[in-house]
Amino acid sequence: MEQRIFINIPLERSRRESIPVPTEISDIREMFVDMNQRYMVYEPSPYYYTAKRVMDIFFSSLFILLVMSWLLPIVALLIKLTSKGPVIFVQKRTGFKGIEFNCFKFRTMYMNADADVKQASKEDKRITPVGKFLRITHLDETPQFFNVLFGDMSIIGPRPHMLYHTRYYSQRIPYYNLRHEVQPGITGMAQIKGYVGEINIERELRKRIQWDIYYMKNQSIGLDLKILMHTAGGIALKAFHIFSKKKDISLK
Repeated sequence: MEQRIFINIPLERSRRESIPVPTEISDIREMFVDMNQRYMVYEPSPYYYTAKRVMDIFFSSLFILLVMSWLLPIVALLIKLTSKGPVIFVQKRTGFKGIEFNCFKFRTMYMNADADVKQASKEDKRITPVGKFLRITHLDETPQFFNVLFGDMSIIGPRPHMLYHTRYYSQRIPYYNLRHEVQPGITGMAQIKGYVGEINIERELRKRIQWDIYYMKNQSIGLDLKILMHTAGGIALKAFHIFSKKKDISLK
């Protein structure tokens, strides 16, 4: 008995379909879709969060006892002698699961009404002379070790943004709010990749979010320690360059 063979021959289309030309924005959007799908199926070890919390308590307590015990009064005196206002600047920021918390920093600016809506820029006239030094050396962030001890933050994690930026960028950047699925940190993957300080363009923030999501789907104690050591080494190297530059100027 003969068997019938069916062959599907596609009909030619009278009109050629327009193929969208890939752009940089579309590539980034596809990247976020891919990263989001991977993240949704990723689950870190159940012991990871306990181990990370123990590490946070240990390192934050150690830093507060050994460093903040003498650094806090010195910086407080310098701030009080050079400008009016509180020593510690408290700002509402977005934390874990989108919950607001009080983020602590040494005050680096003169008192102003735009502190919660306008980020600091390189030549910002609101920054005090002492504040400029604190920002260059990242000493302004050290009070956040108290946030870590209180459980609002972790040492390692995406940097917390002020509420204005959270509202603004969550409406413009796909999967922006995924970064709130982990506790915010003093330093993170984006920071060791060079994305620190002022956000000048939206693409730069997209790259930060990319590295935040990368961290979220690759969380481990090993990665946390790697970021911690990289950050400590970077700060030490930066401090060495600052002091060696000042020494060269004084010798001239």
